[in-house]
Amino acid sequence: KFSDHEERLSGSEREEDEDDVEAALKKEVGQIRASTEQKLRRFQSVESGANNVVFIRTQGIEPENLVHHILKDMHATKKKKTRVILRMLPISGTCKAFMEDMKKYTETFFEPWFKAPNKGTFQIVYKARNNSHMSREEVIKELAGIVGSLNPENKVDLNNPQYTIVVEIIKNVCCLSVVKDYVLFRKYNLQEVVKSNKDDAQQNPSNLTEDQNSVVVKPETEEDEKSSKEVKQE
Repeated sequence: KFSDHEERLSGSEREEDEDDVEAALKKEVGQIRASTEQKLRRFQSVESGANNVVFIRTQGIEPENLVHHILKDMHATKKKKTRVILRMLPISGTCKAFMEDMKKYTETFFEPWFKAPNKGTFQIVYKARNNSHMSREEVIKELAGIVGSLNPENKVDLNNPQYTIVVEIIKNVCCLSVVKDYVLFRKYNLQEVVKSNKDDAQQNPSNLTEDQNSVVVKPETEEDEKSSKEVKQE
């Protein structure tokens, strides 16, 4: 309701007041927008949909470079910097976890590493959580075929590949990345990468085996544990 003073204002004065109100509203809207933009953080936690899996979304940062830098530093200094994180995997791209979607997406996604004239040796590491409709063997076979079609000189190397294709399926989302030094950095295991070669040899005479603490989360059932071991043997 208007006050007595406002009712006595002339038409021109009211128009001036209206202009002031409009300017104030525009200023307030601008402040709200600026505040919202400031809330966009460089690192933001996102619900992953799986137990013991934390997904961190980044702004303006290449996940592969960030994670590789962290692991390279830990490998060189042998300084343990976390007590609760087992593995840290960069995720560069995502698509729906259905074979047709994955094939269509990876045909373009793999190009920077494997499309001629680029080439390299590779392996594929597969892990699925809360998902039962995908076939591990089919996924590996199809993705390996796509890499081969991009350049016939791309070859599989399960011992010491130049690139490791990481396929992490969580529910109906397929998370993908192509990483370097996967074997050197103990399968991107933050607990293992800080161990010296001497400690490694004492704990495991065969140095680095396929079963050496390579899972991201603890299997919830014996069936999951069996499946996990089969993936690591691949």
